[in-house]
Amino acid sequence: MNKVLAVGQYSETDVDALSREFDAAPMSELSRIAELTVADRAGVSALAYKGHHPLDGAVMDLLPDLKLIANFGVGYDAINVADASARGIKVTNTPNVLNDDVADLAVALLIMESRKLTASEAWMRDGKWPVEGAYPLARKMSGRKVGVLGMGRIGREIADRLAAFKCEIHYQSRSRKEAPEGWTYHSDPVELARAVDDLVIAVVGGPETEGFVSAAVIDALGQDGIIVNIARGSVIDEAAMLDALEQGRLRGAGLDVFRNEPSVDARFMALPNATILPHVGSATVETRAAMGDLQRQNVRAHLAGQPLVTPVN
Repeated sequence: MNKVLAVGQYSETDVDALSREFDAAPMSELSRIAELTVADRAGVSALAYKGHHPLDGAVMDLLPDLKLIANFGVGYDAINVADASARGIKVTNTPNVLNDDVADLAVALLIMESRKLTASEAWMRDGKWPVEGAYPLARKMSGRKVGVLGMGRIGREIADRLAAFKCEIHYQSRSRKEAPEGWTYHSDPVELARAVDDLVIAVVGGPETEGFVSAAVIDALGQDGIIVNIARGSVIDEAAMLDALEQGRLRGAGLDVFRNEPSVDARFMALPNATILPHVGSATVETRAAMGDLQRQNVRAHLAGQPLVTPVN
């Protein structure tokens, strides 16, 4: 069996590169690994992974010689890093190369929901403009107080963009960051939500942030607030957010991620005050190519016995 195994729905470009560089033909799902013979599984030292299905110790144990899991994506919450570390398996991800696209989308979602761009475009396409007149007034986005929950690489890019829109920047993270004068740090997400008009979520996913944006955070933001989430659906108490949107206790939401995606709660589809996208934060030709290249750089480094480019553990 080849030293490199690839699992996931890769683009044609990535398939060609994985095949050319590592003689690896991707299989679609992790469950397919168990279908390989013991002999085929032996000798696999690197797993290039692109997916959201849980990759835990039971899967790792199917590959007794595995030493690297190279994840396609900055978020690696699907991979049980503790299980990997216990087995001497290194994990890598693809940070930084997708920061701009995700930050751009976060700001776009805030603008789209504030200005009701999706609904106003539908108003025009449905022929209502000449019949029913101008679309109802929307709300201004620039100049509002915006809280960024999570001031990591992507959170900082979001905050920098919002500052250019004359927004007053507040943020919450595990610790105070070096930030421009006038940016306000909050140690608690409820405190942050209470201090701002809108809230943009950019924390990492995983068990530590499960339900981090709780009902208390949503209530603290208030009925004039908009929540934007480009992180993970698990970060929000989704039921509480849906209740608040339906009951008018939250003005709007701009969401690129959901719990149980792609099987999204049907309640979202009926909401007039939510802009919803199918997890397209990094979905540009340029960024996905850069992500694939960085994933393969890590695999190459592993095979050559060199330091990994972007290690997680």
